[in-house]
Amino acid sequence: MKYSLLRAAAACLIGLAALASCKNRSAAPDQSGADSTVLTAVQFNADSALAYVRAQCDFGPRVPNSEAHRACGEWIAAKFRAFGLEVAEQEAVFTGWDGKKLEGRNIVASYRPDAQERVVLAAHWDCRPWADADPDSSRHRQPVMGANDGASGVAVLLELARQADSLAPQVGIDFVCFDAEDYGAPYWGTPDPDGKDWCLGSQLWARQAAQRGYRARYGVLLDMVGGRDARFCYEGFSRRYAEQLMLRIWDTAEDVGAGQLFLKQDGSWATDDHLPMNEVAGIPTVDIVPFTGPEGGFGATWHTVSDTPENISKETLRLVGQTLMQLLSEEQAN
Repeated sequence: MKYSLLRAAAACLIGLAALASCKNRSAAPDQSGADSTVLTAVQFNADSALAYVRAQCDFGPRVPNSEAHRACGEWIAAKFRAFGLEVAEQEAVFTGWDGKKLEGRNIVASYRPDAQERVVLAAHWDCRPWADADPDSSRHRQPVMGANDGASGVAVLLELARQADSLAPQVGIDFVCFDAEDYGAPYWGTPDPDGKDWCLGSQLWARQAAQRGYRARYGVLLDMVGGRDARFCYEGFSRRYAEQLMLRIWDTAEDVGAGQLFLKQDGSWATDDHLPMNEVAGIPTVDIVPFTGPEGGFGATWHTVSDTPENISKETLRLVGQTLMQLLSEEQAN
């Protein structure tokens, strides 16, 4: 995933008032008579999520066409099935910026697959083949382990899936693990002028979703949600396409005690998997992605060889996971 430091000065105020789910905040009167949010009793298990991060990294960098990539994809699909979800895989051969053919697959796990009302939770599971942002230029052509940039988002999805029955949401949930997100051209390559050399798996998923008329209330994309230095600001495209949902998520984070992580201020504009979800599939989708300022970008380990499990924060995983637990607990059937 790449980013641009275009600040949200564009002020894209396309609020999606039709998002019925944004009106479904669970609330009860407090002693003063004001409304207060009812928090779910189900607690996100960060130890479990961290174990999923490590398990993915144990395969090695999940670079397309590698054995680590193949084996980890099998493991992710098997975990979702073990939690009782219905799993489908979208297999494809993607063409990279360099013309290389990439054997890829999106992994889609559905909770309550027969439910008509649905939400989408997504992350990418592949790794970047080049550590092209590493401070040591001699490492730029080494693959990235992807503990944060890939594995952390998948780990949160897996833990949410594991606890879904306890949470008992009144909607169906589609957990989507996108492939080939991070194969965008490095600085020595030839990038696509529209950024389409990134997010190959989500482009495929979005096209197929649009073709079959798939509908969801909203989507939430998780990208790099385990960093020790993570701070999540309002991402520009999320504001453009799903502002009300974005504001709801940040309010929910505050409700569960994650306000110090979810900062109510503008951050970057990210070329990420939420773009085809919004622009092609037509699903209002918010990107929870870190922004640590113009100097730090997406964080200290982004696209470096230091993106390893030792640099993952269990507390960051917990706060992101609990925010989504709360969000899902508030979904009501129409």
